[in-house]
Amino acid sequence: MSAAIYPSLKDKLVVVTGGGSGIGAALTDGFARQGARVVFLDIAVEDSKALEASLAGLSPAPVFHPCNLTDVEALQACLAEIAATHGPVEVLVNNAANDDRHALAEVTPAYWEDRIAVNLRHLYFATQSVAPAMQAAGRGVILNLGSISWHLGLPELSLYETAKAGIEGMTRALARELGADGVRVACIVPGNVKTPRQMKWYTPEGEAEIVAAQCLKGRIEPRDVAALAMFLASDDARFITGHEYFVDAGWR
Repeated sequence: MSAAIYPSLKDKLVVVTGGGSGIGAALTDGFARQGARVVFLDIAVEDSKALEASLAGLSPAPVFHPCNLTDVEALQACLAEIAATHGPVEVLVNNAANDDRHALAEVTPAYWEDRIAVNLRHLYFATQSVAPAMQAAGRGVILNLGSISWHLGLPELSLYETAKAGIEGMTRALARELGADGVRVACIVPGNVKTPRQMKWYTPEGEAEIVAAQCLKGRIEPRDVAALAMFLASDDARFITGHEYFVDAGWR
């Protein structure tokens, strides 16, 4: 499959959260192959270092920064360090999340706080950190990763779905707040993407059921999500903001 090249992405400073594996790794790879200067954050050090090594031949090569995104002060410090070293962030891709299964009866207040920190809070504070430089420049792109799960009401994901629904509301609010300064904010809603993590949840029969419920009868891959992200981050999408865009093969 041939891929589009967006000249407007070349040399842009792109930060990808959760960029060391799964969809995040495809985002890191995809933006780097556009000639962007990519810095990716992740808590999974082993996977991230392996990805960094595999892409070391690119110019410029992506750079890995270990960061626990649930620690807001650490996240803010990491983004400040990136800006001091590489310049202002021009594209922020808020990708990191965790979809561990859980039942309503098992959720404690502490688990609630943890899941919201993992799946929602860091997106807001990462945006808060990079927005002033984008506003000063009169341009910038923030892409938030949502999820089809809450649109379908999938089981055993109530906190995850609550957070992902909140991301879409946050996207619209921040697009309005930052739009006057030329900053675009959009949300990407992946369907069931074939990553190693997702595959552990499904039997072959379960996977076949998902494909049967899709309009297009194939498996979505991480690169399909990255393709949309690169378009939305490019100048080709200069008047696209404030909405969510699905990559779900028409799953209903």
